[in-house]
Amino acid sequence: MNRTVQEQAEVASPCVNRCLIDAPTGLCAGCYRTLHEIAAWIDLSADERRAIIDRAIARRALHATAIASRQVTDGER
Repeated sequence: MNRTVQEQAEVASPCVNRCLIDAPTGLCAGCYRTLHEIAAWIDLSADERRAIIDRAIARRALHATAIASRQVTDGER
């Protein structure tokens, strides 16, 4: 395994299998990444992945309540 692949493997995807893009913010309601960040993930370095995770943590702090309030559960449909 080359260094880049090994480093990438050390930074796991923040995906929590709750994949739904919140239209007003453009963020995934599960991991708080943008579609661009999700699509690019496979090609990113470990440092770039860590930076995305840091941004996603900050986004969750800012947007979690609003995003959750817009989500409709199966029982509410």
